[in-house]
Amino acid sequence: MGTKVAELPDPWATPGNSWGRFLRDAWHLSRPYFHSEEKWRARLMLTLIVALNLGTVYMSVLFNQWYNVFYNALQDKNVEVFWEQMFRFSWLAVIAIVLAVYKFYITQLLSIRWRSWMTRNYMDRWLTNYRYYQLELARQSGNKTVSDNPDQRIQEDIYKFTNSALGISMGLLNSVVTLVSFIGILWTLSGSLNFQLWGQEWNVPGYMVWVAIVYCAVGSVIAHYIGRALIRLNFWAEWREADFRYNLVRVREYSEAIAFDRGEKAAHDQLDNRFVAVLSNYIRLIKAQKRLVWFTSFFQQAAIIFPFLVAAPRYFAGSIKLGDLIQISSAFGKVQDALSWFVDAYPALAGWRATTERLTSFDRGVAENWKVSEEVQPTVARAYAIGGNQLELDQVQCYLPNGQLQVRTEQLRMQPGDTVLVQGASGSGKSTLLRALAGIWPLAYGRVQLPENSMFLPQRPYLPHGSLRAALAYPNDENSYSTQRMEQVLEQVRMPHLAPMLDARENWGHKLSGGEQQRVAIARALLKQPQWIFADEATSALDADTEEVLYHALGDMVRSNGGGLLSVAHRASVAAFHAHTWQLQALPEGGFVVVREEA
Repeated sequence: MGTKVAELPDPWATPGNSWGRFLRDAWHLSRPYFHSEEKWRARLMLTLIVALNLGTVYMSVLFNQWYNVFYNALQDKNVEVFWEQMFRFSWLAVIAIVLAVYKFYITQLLSIRWRSWMTRNYMDRWLTNYRYYQLELARQSGNKTVSDNPDQRIQEDIYKFTNSALGISMGLLNSVVTLVSFIGILWTLSGSLNFQLWGQEWNVPGYMVWVAIVYCAVGSVIAHYIGRALIRLNFWAEWREADFRYNLVRVREYSEAIAFDRGEKAAHDQLDNRFVAVLSNYIRLIKAQKRLVWFTSFFQQAAIIFPFLVAAPRYFAGSIKLGDLIQISSAFGKVQDALSWFVDAYPALAGWRATTERLTSFDRGVAENWKVSEEVQPTVARAYAIGGNQLELDQVQCYLPNGQLQVRTEQLRMQPGDTVLVQGASGSGKSTLLRALAGIWPLAYGRVQLPENSMFLPQRPYLPHGSLRAALAYPNDENSYSTQRMEQVLEQVRMPHLAPMLDARENWGHKLSGGEQQRVAIARALLKQPQWIFADEATSALDADTEEVLYHALGDMVRSNGGGLLSVAHRASVAAFHAHTWQLQALPEGGFVVVREEA
């Protein structure tokens, strides 16, 4: 707890981050659902919720009237009216309960449907046009405007946003309608206040209304100044919690590497520092909440006796009866509650505002295109296409996120039957060039035409959780290939021992070694039978004998299918399986150029 935590900037410190902007952002996030393909169902449910809320307020008005009659009956010892009002209360209570139950049910139903639509919408946009990949690249490059932890934005923040949007908006609606309904009642019941001041007679009609307005206005201003720190602290609480959770997951994913390095202490220290940041922010958050609770608790408790203190002189003077006093107190409480909505809702508003900012930044991230530094002006336009029966590169330029040119090409062609090895120093841009061929590198310019029926083999393939059958068939459906065909391919990649485990559900990314994972990726290619293979260090974890067997299998496959093979590799042994070489040579002005050489 003694570690010093760097103070993070206030996300609402700039003049543009006003409450007006927050409301515009909240509207921008809310509007699409109510104009989507579910709009009529959503609007109907929202209308029902509004109607039920209005019904709840109307029931409050009826209960307020009941207080007057009931307590006057008690004061007058009128047994007949007493039992009449007890019966009336019974059916009022039943109606109020039904309204409360269905208001809760339909509100929650709309919330879950809204969340479902937003979640699918955000996942679609995040997983379209490689935005998930580009956002991660931008984040790794140090771009501070990129929203962190998209998993949390989609899973947690959407849930919080929809719940808060409905809860806060319906709370505000209730307050407005309650205020309109009860302010007239309070005005009529409170009568006029007559007093002398500065030698003059003063008369204030409906004085309880003015007392309630002044009381709540002062309370709202004080609450805002006490609680405004909650906005910043809520924002960073989510950020630090997500950062801590993300690093816990990384320890699990890299558990073997950490164990080999005896890195437990370093991992513990790094996690502890992040947890200290979580606790530090949380302590500041609860201290800010404590200050607000001090005030709101005093404010709410004082509001219970305040109307009695103000109305008591008229009661003791005989101007009003006990039922009138109770009704005045009830009406004052309703008006005070309505006017105090901002005070009571401030913590929820602070949380909703922070959630809205995080979703808005994520929204901007998936909508914007990632570009190079403004100082760099590529000399060619981006033109990427899939088609034809050969690979074509024309004046391709690949930049780093800082705007520096990493690798470029002149005109390069790869015909069916060609086998090409891409070589160069570490960091020269071999993998970046391969990403440009795949069309996923956002800072690539020039013309690339990728032949149809191509497949890329990364150094570290993705193995989804589930059955081995699903991992082999990925990204196709696990039933795309027969069991017999999968067993043949496992035999071909020298993993026949896995054949009995096709339907076993495991975390295959952890269960299999690096070499076995690479063989699973090659098995996928042999199942899918593409014409063209583009491999990025796809056999780096294999022994020389297995590497030779698998490269021969890949070469035979692409030749028989009328395609070609391109590999990125450092090991000299891989050159034996390729007829041509693309060498990355350093340029005097910086970066590298791809030069075709005969192997």
